[in-house]
Amino acid sequence: MKLRSVCVSLLVFALLAGQHGGSRVRLARLDRWVKAALQYVKLSLCRRVSLPEGECSRLAHLRLSGVVVYVSESSPDKVLAILPDSQSTVSPGAEEPGANRELFPGASAHDAVLVLDPSPEESFGHPVVLFYVDFNVTKKRCGHMDGVYLGEECLTLALKTRCQNQLKRRRSRSDRMVGRPRFRRSTVSRAGRVERSGGLCEIHFLPLVVGVKDSNRTQRLSCVGGWQEQITYQRHVQNLLLFYRMLRNNGFHKDHIKTFFAGNGQVAAKDAEGMYPATEKEVIRNHISYICRKQHCADSLVLYLNSPTRNDGTMLLWDRNNNGIADLKERYTVGELLADLAGCRASRVLLFVEQSYSSVLSKRLKSSLKHLNVVLLNGLPWVDTAQFWASLRPSHCLIDHLSKSAVMPRVGDGAASLLNVTLAGAPCNSTPPLTEAEMRKEYMGCQNLPTALWHQGRRKPEDSERN
Repeated sequence: MKLRSVCVSLLVFALLAGQHGGSRVRLARLDRWVKAALQYVKLSLCRRVSLPEGECSRLAHLRLSGVVVYVSESSPDKVLAILPDSQSTVSPGAEEPGANRELFPGASAHDAVLVLDPSPEESFGHPVVLFYVDFNVTKKRCGHMDGVYLGEECLTLALKTRCQNQLKRRRSRSDRMVGRPRFRRSTVSRAGRVERSGGLCEIHFLPLVVGVKDSNRTQRLSCVGGWQEQITYQRHVQNLLLFYRMLRNNGFHKDHIKTFFAGNGQVAAKDAEGMYPATEKEVIRNHISYICRKQHCADSLVLYLNSPTRNDGTMLLWDRNNNGIADLKERYTVGELLADLAGCRASRVLLFVEQSYSSVLSKRLKSSLKHLNVVLLNGLPWVDTAQFWASLRPSHCLIDHLSKSAVMPRVGDGAASLLNVTLAGAPCNSTPPLTEAEMRKEYMGCQNLPTALWHQGRRKPEDSERN
């Protein structure tokens, strides 16, 4: 009997309970696990994991209706949980057969895996609570494992064995969520965060759950898939299409819009025109670097970032080798992005960011003298980034569009000058106003470079040699 997977919101438990007897037994067991896990989250989680006080307070009042549950029910075969941002997760006293170490170093085998997502409205990564379920464990042994004894099962909290940035200050929920933008120097960032010291051992992604002897690493959480499908929801596709249409409406030619998203076949064919799988980091980096290094190539370089992220701001690309772990070639770090954009020759680089932990990128930009033409645009309160900018028209000034938000952000001089144009780079508030025909002819799409400017660009290297 193969492993079965269930991915449900707690709201539908009552509807499912009226099914056949076997289903009722399984759902009763699942209900028992979930209630015990939720009680643990509310009363004990913050004793084991260092979280900000505000988040602990929110979790203490968490309701069943606000949680999404992921669970794998096992046959006699045990399972392993593999995380994209860590080599392994362990629970005290867990069984670790030698065969598991060969396939998944450090991973421990269990009868089932249960995950509660207390913030399903957020983009990944954000803290989720992962439990291991073990059958036929005595109450005494369960206690030694720091577990919750349920009579028939032992529920134990999983923690990462290697805590990233363990000595750095803890980032709060507001630090990873889209918040109020502020403008400082060349960035539009969020307000300062309330932080506290502590380790970063909590888990930020759903795991790849595989059988202990499965060298193919087949995902047993069939409703979600590896790290990619489980954290790439339909709303991400819709936001991507919204932003694409906005670019097209503002004069960007379709051949000049490159989209790197998910893997092959993850987007419907009718929506996949111009899309490339996000499987080749070097292709993405080379494309950005080429545009930035090329003289007079781009006036406005626009990047829309909508990836799952680690708490250090690293973006996770597609799991091309299907091992459940974000390898070096599957991670695009903040440092790599900044290196690709350093000294960019575009008139302005606009980073529209719709992902967690963008404050890391914001802080790096604030202190950089190589990115003075880069503006970071985070989301606004209560509105997704793509949705907010979807209504931008070719004649709209960027800074004026921002003023439509419920909370008007503060604008620094550097950012104000970069945003005092349309998305296509046309000046704001021209007298008389530019007509649509003039806008399209002089600013939208490809523009013929004036001969004098072209020669000036060719003379620069010679001039620099003379000097």
